Amino acid sequence: MQRLYRNCYAMDRRCYDEYGLSEDLLMEHAAEGMARVIRERFEPGASILIVAGPGNNGADGIALARLLQGRYDLRLLLPLGAKSPMAKLQLERARRVGVPLAEEVEEAALIVDALFGAGLSRPLSEEVVALVERMNALEGFKLACDIPTGLDERGAPLPVAFRADLTVTMGALKEALYSDAAKECTGEILCVDLGVERLLYEEEIRVWLLDEADFDPPLREGWDAAHKGSFGHAAVFCGEKEGAGIIAASAAARFGAGLTTLVIHEKVSAPPFLMTSTTVPAKATAVAIGMGLGEYFESELLEKEVIDSRLPVVLDADALSQPELLQILHQEQRKVVLTPHPAEFTRLWKIVAEEELSVAEIQADRFDIARRFGARFPHVVLLLKGANPFITHLGELYVNPLGSVVLAKGGSGDVLSGLICALLAQGYEALDAAIQGSLALALAAQSWEGADYGMLPTDLIERLPKLGRE
Repeated sequence: MQRLYRNCYAMDRRCYDEYGLSEDLLMEHAAEGMARVIRERFEPGASILIVAGPGNNGADGIALARLLQGRYDLRLLLPLGAKSPMAKLQLERARRVGVPLAEEVEEAALIVDALFGAGLSRPLSEEVVALVERMNALEGFKLACDIPTGLDERGAPLPVAFRADLTVTMGALKEALYSDAAKECTGEILCVDLGVERLLYEEEIRVWLLDEADFDPPLREGWDAAHKGSFGHAAVFCGEKEGAGIIAASAAARFGAGLTTLVIHEKVSAPPFLMTSTTVPAKATAVAIGMGLGEYFESELLEKEVIDSRLPVVLDADALSQPELLQILHQEQRKVVLTPHPAEFTRLWKIVAEEELSVAEIQADRFDIARRFGARFPHVVLLLKGANPFITHLGELYVNPLGSVVLAKGGSGDVLSGLICALLAQGYEALDAAIQGSLALALAAQSWEGADYGMLPTDLIERLPKLGRE
């Protein structure tokens, strides 16, 4: 788990003021960090094109060119000149070691984008848009310096962005690198230090990036005398589209729930390992509702079995557009997890906040949206689905970057709801259940070996038993 920051300006200033590190020295470390990565991945003599901008991001690229000169077939392109004091200083140094200048964008084994980094606040000019598009069209491996050119502080393209295979960011990880839009532009992300260890550079913050090492599956070591009741009883409502409820319940059973019951309105074709009932079982320890729900259950039953219950609850899909079920958000002593995708969040937000939000507005600044929800309902766990799911609770925000395109298929969200319900049933806190369920879904998808279009929700469920055992 690593920290994420909106920007690094305050931490850079701390390096100047407390550690006596100059801007020049930080830049040398940034450039050397990139150079080290390049030396590890490219043989001497490889062709490299560095496209540097007029400011300090460009200065990083110019410094990089100096460090690589003599080892590689190098060209430095300065399409907008060198304008900041540091860019001018680095250009003079580069000239002294003989760095050759390019006249235009040209093909190379490695293309380095050092045009504009963090802090972009206005749309790129037509000239720069055309330049970025030419760079994107090149066939070589693409590396972005700090942040791909064109991404603003929210991670939104203005209006286009460099599409990197690798982003080497400086000092600390930035939120902008983990928006949904940024996922198609950043490639692999590495962070290099700026002259001090990240432990000394970084400030305390409550925004975290999850990684595979954070996954802690519900293994049963030390439970030698346990029985099925030891691992809880998950109740999953099975509504109008019964497949969604069956998928969620199957995932819950696979992920450790000792018992799993489908709450049904009429008979369904359930797999033999799932029980069925027209009410929530008396010994249930968690409930999930909304997946394919429709308007299948009467209000009186929902009020009695779900709203007036104190069981931990997962609200998904159709449950997020029903005002009566959303009363649960005000039950501050209850474990509540919401799992909307952006379109579902628009409907949810209109009900609870009386504010119209479009999907585009949500996607443009997912961090802000998650924080706004968290400020209104701090006790509720929100898992905002997307290419990088966001999880917020009690002022903390977690980002899961491990998802993949294979999850872009109906039923994946139903599996997620089942995973979270299983963990709630086993006694997990709501935040932990959301984090571990999200990680389990992503890691199960990563284990898929077939074509990226071919995975079914049932394939995800079948991979759950192998997680934590490989």
